[in-house]
Amino acid sequence: MSDSKESEIPAGAVEKSPLLPALYLIPVTLGDTDCSRVLPSYNHDVVTGIRHFIVENLRSARRFLKKVDKGIDIDSLTFRELNEHTDIRTITDYLEPLEKGHEPVGVISEAGCPAVADPGAAVVEMAQKRNLRVIPLVGPSSMILAVMSSGFNGQSFAFNGYLPVKDSERASKLRKLEARAWSEDQTQLFIEAPYRNLKMFDTILSVCRKDTRLCVAAGLTCPEEFVKTKTVADWKKSPEPDINKVPAIFLLYRS
Repeated sequence: MSDSKESEIPAGAVEKSPLLPALYLIPVTLGDTDCSRVLPSYNHDVVTGIRHFIVENLRSARRFLKKVDKGIDIDSLTFRELNEHTDIRTITDYLEPLEKGHEPVGVISEAGCPAVADPGAAVVEMAQKRNLRVIPLVGPSSMILAVMSSGFNGQSFAFNGYLPVKDSERASKLRKLEARAWSEDQTQLFIEAPYRNLKMFDTILSVCRKDTRLCVAAGLTCPEEFVKTKTVADWKKSPEPDINKVPAIFLLYRS
């Protein structure tokens, strides 16, 4: 009979994660896409090794975790929400499991890569200021995919987020972005609330030069994916793209 004994985890104890104590930035699918299509298998190992999550939306985060692994025990995990409605002054303890308990913490956006045009940037900033390790994982970024597929300048580009809602202010901003695209040879990216996509599209056609090129990249990596680049003049002669209520990125560039 061997004298060696297998190590056992005491009842009620939590098994130590094999991951490094760090803040992991976990990309999410951009829509109803199979994880295996857009996420490395390594991400699965990271996700299943984390017990503490900082998420933009609790419901979508739980749904994503089950999508990654149906066997995940959601009730054993802790979640802290961080979104546009969160008072940044209340997140000072969000990193306690990492800072004091030396446990890995994951950040999950509602879609795509966390901390890029995303509220999660605030907690990453906090981790950097506290000299905590930050580990970004590979996953889909709609901005990068849009630049890749546009045919525009991929060495110099700028993401401008949401443009003003008021018609006059939006038109003025579009003219400024168009001017930068021509004068600085820089691709200009921006987004709109999906239900206002067609209004944005129509405004671009009415404001921009006929020889300015516009790329519309919508539903990236999803079944409804649509990516097309044309001059403003050619767009005016084409059928309106089917992008209503579909997450989209608009890109402007010179001819």
